[in-house]
Amino acid sequence: MVFDYSGKVVLVTGGSKGIGAGIAEGFLAAGAQVIVCARSQPEQLPSARGRSAVFIAADVRDGESLQALFDTIERDFGRLDVLVNNAGGSPSAVAATASPRFHEGVLRLNLIAPLNAAQHANRLMQAQAQGGCIVFIGSISALRASPGTAAYGAAKAGVLALVQSLAVEWAPKVRVVAVSPGLVLTDQAHLHYGSEHGIAAVSAGIPAGRMASACDIANACLYIASPLASYASGCNLLLHGGGERPAFLSAAQALPT
Repeated sequence: MVFDYSGKVVLVTGGSKGIGAGIAEGFLAAGAQVIVCARSQPEQLPSARGRSAVFIAADVRDGESLQALFDTIERDFGRLDVLVNNAGGSPSAVAATASPRFHEGVLRLNLIAPLNAAQHANRLMQAQAQGGCIVFIGSISALRASPGTAAYGAAKAGVLALVQSLAVEWAPKVRVVAVSPGLVLTDQAHLHYGSEHGIAAVSAGIPAGRMASACDIANACLYIASPLASYASGCNLLLHGGGERPAFLSAAQALPT
């Protein structure tokens, strides 16, 4: 075990599936007491080393639901050491025709809800002798064009700005950081890339030769929230396997010589 989170309490929002479940399993394997929240309980909770996460139903977009979540954590666990603001996402939509309601919903889920959750976590952490760490899960979409998910990319760019400001406001007790994945291979990858052939073709364009796994993101969270990263705050840990091969190179190489 590289990291030891024994005695620590960790909350992973949206931690019942996908990347969030992988992050929850990483902290469980490191010995933490892990809480996951989502709107509905999954058939199977994240587990590792014979231990499972605790589930609390919550809609992070709803203020009363979020308040109840943190009240329960304070009452039942007495502390919170790490918050991983993972809940988020967006379906594809063309910006020219998507409704204002759609855009507002994407911004609410990916920017406003994480800010509200961070406020609650900060309140608990500031009262603790050792403070705590708040990890926002960002996205490569904040740093490059995000066609089809423009509002999502804008929200994630806002998250990176938010991380810098909160890190200043809440220091030194609470560290605030971001972990920004590039392309991640999840159970839903086929919805984006169509087939195994599509996944292989996209992976070939990444210098690392593959997409990230949920375990890669979990490992980054374990590091950035640990004492080894105690001087890291207001920063963004970018996990994109070296980036994506520039389109102009492929276009140039496709030209006849």
